[in-house]
Amino acid sequence: MAALPYRNYIFDLYGTLVDIHTDEEDPAAWAALARFYSYYGARYAPDALREAYQQEVAARTAGRAALRQDSHEAHPEIRLEEVFQALFQARGAQADPALAVHAGQFFRAMTTRYLRLYDGALEMLEMLRAKGGHLYLLSNAQRIFTAYEMQALGLDHSFEAVYLSSDWDCKKPDRRFFDLLLQQHHLDLAHSIMVGNDGLCDIAGAKQAGLATLYVRSNLSPEEPLPPADLVLPAMDMARMGAMLAGGQG
Repeated sequence: MAALPYRNYIFDLYGTLVDIHTDEEDPAAWAALARFYSYYGARYAPDALREAYQQEVAARTAGRAALRQDSHEAHPEIRLEEVFQALFQARGAQADPALAVHAGQFFRAMTTRYLRLYDGALEMLEMLRAKGGHLYLLSNAQRIFTAYEMQALGLDHSFEAVYLSSDWDCKKPDRRFFDLLLQQHHLDLAHSIMVGNDGLCDIAGAKQAGLATLYVRSNLSPEEPLPPADLVLPAMDMARMGAMLAGGQG
């Protein structure tokens, strides 16, 4: 068996392994969430709930630098379960953290139009593991959504460690987020590569941390020129990605 060119493979999630589309502007979703809140004594009109949610998020992110805000990873440096809990409390309703998480997950389910793996993603990850690669996840994401979406997609046992930005109060491309993973797992930079679909968050951030990089342009990539990654995949193709990461020409 040919040796892998890297020992450690660090993956982004959304737009790299997982294809997702959400619509947080859907009036029907806000109506359903308002009904959910009313079950527990927190009464809102749908538009009032939406406005309260937006104000609560804005207050918690005040002073934080804005990066690219895709709907699937909005405000990843805060904990959205705290926002959903505050919305109960603002109407005098008692809500423990578990109920706040359920409210957030209900809203996520109502606003998700589709959630799926890119074709061949699981096979590509399994190939790298079978060849001795160590796999890690580093994602700008909310744990209350992403941990469960990974389980639904069969990714919950694919990685040796999962780092989600909502757990750490920082996000890519902040070097601190990369260093958390690198230092806590004693990863050798010379034998590690970051794989992602965002030239700023994944590629520029990883390069600042000293990592090799593979950029893949997917349907969720920002509109940007191809970044100066070490390896570039101009269109989503898991077979080619696997070949490139395993040392082939793709």
